[in-house]
Amino acid sequence: MTSKQRAYLRSLAMTEPAIFQIGKGGINENMTKQISDALEARELIKLKVLQNSEYSAREAAEAIAEATSSAVVGVVGGTFVLYRESEKHKKIDLGAAK
Repeated sequence: MTSKQRAYLRSLAMTEPAIFQIGKGGINENMTKQISDALEARELIKLKVLQNSEYSAREAAEAIAEATSSAVVGVVGGTFVLYRESEKHKKIDLGAAK
């Protein structure tokens, strides 16, 4: 993914609310499955790491991205954005970011 594509995806994610929160329960298999399903449906999702979590936002982003075969678009504070191209519900054209 190029830096222009990442910047384009970050701009799309600006107005989106965080749909998952990672707290003291951490990251488990059920959460990973739900995040993967959300990525298939939306392609681009925002997640938030709460202060009581054992993970930093960067650590959580990398762990979830690896578990869901997605890409970390950006990490700002306690929030991060993930992207994975949908197989059935393609909405975002990364060609527009070139």
